[in-house]
Formats: sequence, C-alpha cells, structure tokens
Amino acid sequence: MPTALARSPHQDASIDLAVSRLVAEFGHRLDQQTVVGVVRSCRQDLSGSPADALPELVERLARYRLTQD
Repeated sequence: MPTALARSPHQDASIDLAVSRLVAEFGHRLDQQTVVGVVRSCRQDLSGSPADALPELVERLARYRLTQD
C-alpha cells in the first residue's frame, strides 16, 4: 500500500505549478492525467531529496521523462 508523502503547503503549490507548466508545455500531445501521473511518480522517486530543492527537481525530472515518451 503506498504511503502518503508529507509535504509543506509551499511544496504543494510548487508541485501544482509544475503540473500547470508541464501541461501547458506537453498538452498538445499528452493529456493532463498523464502529466499528473508522471509528476507524482517523480515526486515519490525524489522523496529523499532536500525539501527546498524538491519542486525544481521534480519538475526537471518530470520534463525529462515526458520528453522520453
């Protein structure tokens, strides 16, 4: 069973903004659910990263993964 990830409100907002930016960037070829799924997967994969760096790292990793489709 997946565990819940503790996030600060700042991280929530930053991750939500990353989703918005990535949907705008990749929305012409991927649906929003796909982008959200990739971002969530990246967030979980980077859960051990420093909290301050997490939003940027998640967005960069998600962008990389979305370009590999």
